[in-house]
This record gives sequence, C-alpha cells and structure tokens, in this order.
Amino acid sequence: MSSEPVIGDQVVAPSAGAGTIVKELAAGTIAGWAQVMTGQPFDIVKVRLQSGTQYSGALECATRILKDEGALAFYKGTSMPLVGIGACVSLQFACLQAGKRFFASQNVGKVNLSLSLGQLYLAGAFAGVGNSIASTPVEHIRIRLQTQTTALYSGPVDAISKIYRTDGIRGIYKGQGITLLREFHGYGAYFLGYEAFVEYQLRSKNLTRKELPMASAALGGVAAGYAMWFTTYPIDVIKSRIQTDGFASQAGTAAKKYNGSWDCAKQLYREAGLKAFTKGLTPTLIRSPVVNGVTFLVFEQVMQVIG
Repeated sequence: MSSEPVIGDQVVAPSAGAGTIVKELAAGTIAGWAQVMTGQPFDIVKVRLQSGTQYSGALECATRILKDEGALAFYKGTSMPLVGIGACVSLQFACLQAGKRFFASQNVGKVNLSLSLGQLYLAGAFAGVGNSIASTPVEHIRIRLQTQTTALYSGPVDAISKIYRTDGIRGIYKGQGITLLREFHGYGAYFLGYEAFVEYQLRSKNLTRKELPMASAALGGVAAGYAMWFTTYPIDVIKSRIQTDGFASQAGTAAKKYNGSWDCAKQLYREAGLKAFTKGLTPTLIRSPVVNGVTFLVFEQVMQVIG
C-alpha cells in the first residue's frame, strides 16, 4: 500500500519538482484565458448592476449596453484580465497544489492518509490568499474600465497610471482587505467543492486523476462555482462598491461615500435591505457554470496533455 496520501486513486505527492510546478502554472494560465473569454460579457453586466442603480435588472442592463455602447462594450477592459486573470488562475492552481502537498506531508504515517475536507478547504483558502495579491489590482482596474460610460481611461495602462498618480500604490490596491476576505473563504469553498466532487467521481468509477472524464471536470467546475458564489456574493457586492467609491463613471469627480467595508455594508442594508447584497446575482449564477466548467475542463485537459 502507498504511504502517500490520496484523493480517490490520485496520489498526492508531499513534494514536487520544478517541472511539475511549471506545468501547473502553464495549465492555470491557459485555463485563466479561457475563463476570461467566456465570462467577460456576464461579468460586465454583474459589475454594472453592483455599482449603480440605473438598471432594473440584468436583461435591461445588457440591452442598454448593447444599444448605447455596442457589442464590443461587453469586452470592455478585457486586456487587463486576459493578462491578469491568466496570472491569477495560474497562481490559484499552483497555490492549491502546494497546499495539497503540504497537507499530504502532514498526513504521512497516519492511519487515514486521505486529505480531509478541512485540509482541502484550507488548501483552497491558501490559493485564495495567494490569488488576492494579483486579483485586487486586476479587478479594481477592470471594474473602473467596465463602469466608465465615457472614455475617462483609454485602457488599463492609462487607468493604472492615473490612479497611481493620484493615490499611489494604495489606490491600485483599493479594496484589498475585503478582497482578501472574499478570496480566503471563497476559494476554500471553491476548491473544496471541486476536489470533493472529483474524489467522489474517482472513487465511484475506480479511476485515476489522469482518467478523469471531461464531463466530470466540467461538472466539478459547476459545483465549485456555485459553492463559491452562494457563500461569498454579498462580500463581492461590498468589494465592488468599495472599489468604485469616489469614482465618477463620466467626466468629473464623485464624493467618497463609504468609510470602509463595514460602513459600506451598513449603508447598503439601510438603503435596500438584504436585496442590496444580491444585486447582479442573476448574471453571476448564469455565468458561473459556464466559466468554471470551462476553467476546470481546460486545466485538467492541459495537465493530461503536458503531464
């Protein structure tokens, strides 16, 4: 019997060489690109709904964007996430695998060698913490570009330059605290949902990880996405409000409204009750199975090809 912890029939080695880590980074990057291209139109609708009150719902928002700004508006701010989300997803998967290997090393010599649900959650949470370093500025700049209705910024580089000029590095990392909270729990739930689903598939069908069917990888991604968003969406609403606070979508300036995340949450509740924390949820729930199914499908397929 193997002395290494397993998930299903997959051996989780307590350590990995540089080649394995490079492969994980490459597969994560490609999965991130696929995620951006499939999810960007849904994401801009979600952000517009979260950041303002001018739309009655997702359908009206999408219709008005198409009518007033054209079809290409659904891909506003894509260049930043294409680079940034590629890096984020790459970092997510690399940190996840590192976390799994760490807990695998802790389990060596125990009677039950399998990674526990708690260990899988913490490995995912570690991935979320690592991800937040890159995701905070990427999402902040993307939200600025997505919510502008006139050309305040010509692109991501111009946005970064102008924000840095007025607010420094703190401006670039606006919303870091609330993003870290969302990422820690969100990715804990996200990767726990995926790995638990995959473990069930491997055990029930007596498969190895390399034999994981494409449909199972995609369905695992669907489970992961819903596990994340159903538990973190209110935090995401607050994050979007914080990152656009004091920002005018058209030429001019806007007064700062919130004195931190907790103040933002209290004001949102006073203004609209619990409904305030579900704004933009519909396009997110439509987007989630598509985007996360594609993300895990691509990651697993690339790992099988290059692994």
